[in-house]
Amino acid sequence: MSDLDQLTQSLARNLKRWRAERGFTLDALAARAGVSRGMIIQIEQARTNPSVGTTVKLADALGVSITTLLDYEQGKQVRLVPREQAVRMWSTDAGSHTTLLVGTETRGPLELWAWRLMPGDSSASDPHPGGTVELLHVTAGELTLVVDGEPHSVPAGTSATFEANVAHAYRNEGAETVEMTMAVSIPPAR
Repeated sequence: MSDLDQLTQSLARNLKRWRAERGFTLDALAARAGVSRGMIIQIEQARTNPSVGTTVKLADALGVSITTLLDYEQGKQVRLVPREQAVRMWSTDAGSHTTLLVGTETRGPLELWAWRLMPGDSSASDPHPGGTVELLHVTAGELTLVVDGEPHSVPAGTSATFEANVAHAYRNEGAETVEMTMAVSIPPAR
C-alpha cells in the first residue's frame, strides 16, 4: 500500500470515528465545516484525497488536529514520528512546502509544523476557531506574516505568536528561502 493509499484510508477511518464520537450527522458536519456532504461521503469512503484546506476545515469543525485525522498510529504514551512518517501537507512546484511534524490532543489539539517557503511563494489560511493560537520561529530568511490584512516582517531568529481566528498568510517576499517551525494550539471542541 502506498503512502497516499495509507493516508486516504486513515483519513476515512478517522473522519468517521470522530464524526460519530461528536454525534455529528453528515449534514451537521458539512454545515460546521463548510464542506459539502458529498465531499465528506467521498472522504469517508476513501474515494478521494481532499485538499489541505478541506482537511483543515474538517479538523477545525471536529475540534481535533489534522494529525488526529491523518494519523494511523495513535494511542501510545510516547510516540516517535520518524522523518519519513511526517506528513507533507502543502507544496509548490518552486519547492515550498509544509510538513506536519507531530500533534497531540492533550488539552485540545496541539500541532508542530516545519515550513519552507521559496522566494515568491505564499500560503493563505482561513480563520481558525476562536481561541486558536499560532507560535512560529523563523530560522532562515525573512517571513512576511499577514494577520487580518496587516503585514509583519519576521526575520531569521525572530519568533511570533498570534490569535489565528482571523484570515492570515505566510509570504516570502525576499530572495532567500524562508524556513520556520510553527506550533498551533486549537481549543478543545465544546
